[in-house]
Amino acid sequence: MVVAVAVVAIFAAGYYFAHKRNARMDAFAKCLGEKQAKMYGAFWCPHCQDQKDKFGTSFEFAPYIECGIKGSQAIAAVCTEAGIKRYPTWVFSDGTRVEGAHELDLLADKTGCPLP
Repeated sequence: MVVAVAVVAIFAAGYYFAHKRNARMDAFAKCLGEKQAKMYGAFWCPHCQDQKDKFGTSFEFAPYIECGIKGSQAIAAVCTEAGIKRYPTWVFSDGTRVEGAHELDLLADKTGCPLP
């Protein structure tokens, strides 16, 4: 009985801390959009996937613009109009850009969004 209670307590604590971290990561991803940062990427780009993975499930809240067009080798007009040449490219409200997958601390520094 004691073992069962301990196992349940461990799982409950793990769930609580994972949920708390996810809520903070959701807030970070949303903040990036509020600060007008944008990530341009393509579904076929492995570096874009690396960047998305840093957000985990919270990437759904990140300010993402898809440049790839499924079934075509063309690039979405919004990306060519923005002058995007490499993926991923982050564009910030001050007009600066960084190409490639980056650690979240760089995104926090560029936007002022607090890290989870």
